[in-house]
Amino acid sequence: MNDFENQKFCQSCAMPLTDELLGTNADGSKNEDYCMYCFKDGEFTSDMAMEEMMNFCIEKMVEVHPEIDEAEASAMVREVFPKLKRWAND
Repeated sequence: MNDFENQKFCQSCAMPLTDELLGTNADGSKNEDYCMYCFKDGEFTSDMAMEEMMNFCIEKMVEVHPEIDEAEASAMVREVFPKLKRWAND
């Protein structure tokens, strides 16, 4: 298995997760499913709909990865987001 297959991703925004980026549960423990930007103290940090979160993440991907254009970022996000825990039932 390669590193990508072992990589965990935030189940809200699909950002790669590391121990430093894990969100927190209400009791202060680390949450293994969500990043610190999406989940803090046992609650989501925003009440965005999936479409809003996708648009936000597309913008961030293009900003952080200049080699990815908006169309490519959009295609990637639209494939992945419906499979994430937070959005799977939307």
